Amino acid sequence: MNEAEMVIPHLFRCPISLDLFTDPVTLSTGQTYDRPSIEKWLAAGNLTCPVTMQKLHDPSMVPNHTLRHLIDEWLQKGPQSLMEIIPGRSLAAMKISLQSQESSSENKIETLKAIQVLIDELPYGNSFLLQLGLLPLLLELVFGEVEVEDNQSRESLKVVEESLSCALKLLAFSGLGCLDMMKEQSKLASFVALFKHGTPMIKTGLCNLVEAVSSSSETRDLCAMLGATHQLLREIVFLLHHDCEASEAGIRALSALSSLESNKENLINEGAVDGLISYISNPQAQEKSAVPLAVAALEVLLGVESGREAVINNPSGVKSLVKMIFKVSDHEGSENAVSSLMLICSDSLRAREEAISEGVLTQLLLLLQSQCSGRIKTKARMLLKHLRSKRNMD
Repeated sequence: MNEAEMVIPHLFRCPISLDLFTDPVTLSTGQTYDRPSIEKWLAAGNLTCPVTMQKLHDPSMVPNHTLRHLIDEWLQKGPQSLMEIIPGRSLAAMKISLQSQESSSENKIETLKAIQVLIDELPYGNSFLLQLGLLPLLLELVFGEVEVEDNQSRESLKVVEESLSCALKLLAFSGLGCLDMMKEQSKLASFVALFKHGTPMIKTGLCNLVEAVSSSSETRDLCAMLGATHQLLREIVFLLHHDCEASEAGIRALSALSSLESNKENLINEGAVDGLISYISNPQAQEKSAVPLAVAALEVLLGVESGREAVINNPSGVKSLVKMIFKVSDHEGSENAVSSLMLICSDSLRAREEAISEGVLTQLLLLLQSQCSGRIKTKARMLLKHLRSKRNMD
């Protein structure tokens, strides 16, 4: 028996997920399961009880309030192994400390650091924290009714920083439905204000949150709302123009937002294309791992006519893509660079002439002689053939 099995009493664990019950429901067979787990089992076409294997003539579920009450009581006391990590502090006491208006910023920071230790040292303890409703509380601490200004106290920003860090880790073990709170105008305003005045760590965390929202069908509406918040997009693009700690997270956030078709035009209008080109062409960013992702994000935006125009009109646009075709160290970003040039050179004489003057033909020949994949070579040949045929026609 491992340590995790010793922490959660057997009766408090779902027979399917083996995790702590979050919403226990009982079937007609008398067996209790966690609602999300049994719903997934039934949705997969299974018509039997997972434990007894009896056929379910009646698939209805009845909430098990008694078990839920027992689990809540147990959580309030705090499982023994959790108490060994955070001596002298119950989970309930930590929650009250975060909720209390009387609790100082210093006290909240101390509590949040304790929760951070709990999350890092005992990953399976996350189910306890979620069951206690800690995630919505953490998000409230981040986006609550707090005035975020240039002169906001360091302690207040530290509370936001620690709360956001904990919330992001717990989100990995939870659905994203709780993020719908960000649809409230006040929460969205706080989100934008934190992007403007927050620390680099806060901005990185917010970008990670945007990425999570944009990568899930569960929060598609929220992704569209964020994509329509022009000030937020400007703040993300701003990160790309400055080689700062949050730049790479900004690229991932922008890339995730562009996965929604309705967001692309807004991103282009707020300077996303210029921001990506600025990052790609920045010598200090050239060796960073986010450069290939930036080129890939740029290719996505080139699917829109205004995106292609933005690259052509940017003094460094075509030049940056040509330089990305062949890199001696690796070929990450090469395929996206070739595809991007194909998109902008197809209908633009200006783009073709600039690409040729920047040495695109030599770059493509070097790429064809390299050890890159067959797929990249095929695209390189297509672009080379296209440029040569168009040059003869021009």
